[in-house]
Amino acid sequence: MLQNVLLEREIYASEEHKMMQKMIRDFIKNEILDHTEEWEKNGMVSRNIWERAGELGLLCIDMPEQYGGSGLDFSFSALFIEELAKEGVNGPGFSLHSDIIAPYLLKYGTEAQKQKYLPKMATGQLITALGMTEPNCGSDLQAIKTTAVDKGDHYVVNGQKTFITNGYMSDMSIVAVKTHHGTEKEAVSLLIMESAFEGFEKGVPFKKIGMKAQDTCELFFDNVKVPKENLLGEEGLGFKIMMTELARERLTVALTAIGGAEGAIEKTIEYTSTRTAFKQPIANFQNTQFKLAECAAQLQVHQAFLDRCTRLLSNHKLTAESASIAKYSATEMHGKVVDECLQLFGGYGYMWDYPIARMYADNRVARIYAGTNEIMKVLIARGLFKKLFQEMKAKRNT
Repeated sequence: MLQNVLLEREIYASEEHKMMQKMIRDFIKNEILDHTEEWEKNGMVSRNIWERAGELGLLCIDMPEQYGGSGLDFSFSALFIEELAKEGVNGPGFSLHSDIIAPYLLKYGTEAQKQKYLPKMATGQLITALGMTEPNCGSDLQAIKTTAVDKGDHYVVNGQKTFITNGYMSDMSIVAVKTHHGTEKEAVSLLIMESAFEGFEKGVPFKKIGMKAQDTCELFFDNVKVPKENLLGEEGLGFKIMMTELARERLTVALTAIGGAEGAIEKTIEYTSTRTAFKQPIANFQNTQFKLAECAAQLQVHQAFLDRCTRLLSNHKLTAESASIAKYSATEMHGKVVDECLQLFGGYGYMWDYPIARMYADNRVARIYAGTNEIMKVLIARGLFKKLFQEMKAKRNT
């Protein structure tokens, strides 16, 4: 099997990691996989699975214990992300909730905001979403049109968001808005918006090519009154905050990619070892062996790089460029690996009942969200030519 070829990953080698890995695998096997078809039909998971994950301590894993987290380092969150991806589990938007929203609150929230939201997030009682993308803009976040007008002790918010993961089930969202619209002080700010606020409406979950069990919808804001105390961070610094936190988000996408690739290879090894053609297992054919050897080699290389990135993030040293490289390269690799694996399943690989078919449909969006892979290449290139761009800017300003 695959583990006979790949090096043991030191980042997950501790007894604590192995214990958590077993717990995660039992959780997936006993409480998630049997519900996949039902969740896909409903277009969302159950609230019960969120609360169960909270009971097991699998939400907000690296958040301090004083706010209800497990107080572990990010490598434990990374392990959870990969284990879910190995089995093609993407319905519950756990990672967005734990690895993106929770850090926003932890780093930029007031103590009152942390006490109000983080403990309930850790138990799964409060499900969260992130409202950035709009119909008119995806990667260009500075072009958002949702506005928040200052009314003294509150803001009045109008606009809409789209492609929002966890949107339909969410109880609270961190929403990017334009404050001081049309003035010299116009800038992006972040607001904590509860779904119960009057004027906050949710659209019907989208019917997507893949990730059918993950609820994704539009959010609409019609004169929503948001208390001033729900401002996250300082007014006008929303764009800076988002750019700072995108490195972690992109790393989680990359981790999902290597977990998904590993799961696809494992399932294909198992299938080709039992499926026969011309009176022998198709694993006996050199083409099958070569294709899977290529996939395993690419997976091992990416695992080594992602382990390095995980350590850097745990030590608050992961750069935007490294995160962009990880997201770009790992998702491209994942797409190629799943395509090669599906081919080895033959016609059965095109049947929805086979996990490889779901993996094929699900992984495609990873090259789009959290910044398209084209944007990743732009960011990497900026790092390569940073000195040149700075010199050119200086010349324009003189």
